[in-house]
Amino acid sequence: MEHLPKKIHHNGIGYTLMGDYYIPDLKLPEEKRPIGRWGRMHKAFLQEHCPGQYNELLLSGKLWTYLADLNEQADDRLACIISQMQDAEGVTEELKACDQLAWVGAMNSIRSRAEEIILSEMIFA
Repeated sequence: MEHLPKKIHHNGIGYTLMGDYYIPDLKLPEEKRPIGRWGRMHKAFLQEHCPGQYNELLLSGKLWTYLADLNEQADDRLACIISQMQDAEGVTEELKACDQLAWVGAMNSIRSRAEEIILSEMIFA
């Protein structure tokens, strides 16, 4: 058998010899941002309910970036909704100083409702 070169370049793609076969040197773009809670939930939703969109994002190498962007947007939207609900319901630092238990209850209620809004508007849509 003739000696084959370890690396070749053909049609703009580099190949590395592995055993008897040349394997393409393909790499996905690196994304350093975490996908977080919202990104993981949306990924699971896409896999189950929108497999075509999921596969398109995965094969194009844009899935991680898409999920990281969605996670950041969801976190920002959550903070905005919580702030607006606090103002509308009068949950202030004064309430926190006067009655901590009432403040915690109100904040838990606000956060729970805000998370439901995020889930319905951004994650499961």
